[in-house]
Amino acid sequence: MAVDLGMRVLVVDDYQTMLKVLTSLLRQLKFTNVDVASNGADALAKLKDGGVDLVISDWNMEPMSGFELLKSVRADEALKDLPFILVTAESKTENVIAAKQAGVSNYIVKPFTAETLKTKLVSVLGDF
Repeated sequence: MAVDLGMRVLVVDDYQTMLKVLTSLLRQLKFTNVDVASNGADALAKLKDGGVDLVISDWNMEPMSGFELLKSVRADEALKDLPFILVTAESKTENVIAAKQAGVSNYIVKPFTAETLKTKLVSVLGDF
């Protein structure tokens, strides 16, 4: 099954520049429906409204981290199967293990390129 490039992708980051970078990279990869949230609480509200097909979230945010957002998503019956990619500047083994145990779909370490993002997206969604 082909990946729907019109799927709704929610990008979550408390750093405006990173929101712009990720949105731009997704558009380069031909995704047409990119939404943003500037923190985990806003993201959770958007997710509960429904219609989001993929979450790409920064790990380090206040007041709710991307890791806490991931745990909230996995604990929610309606959202638990949602593809979720965490983005972080830290590649500490214990973070990767914790994220995997919490049910992350994949993990991207900053800085990254459009090619890296595409590789991670393919591993989560399938080829496009």
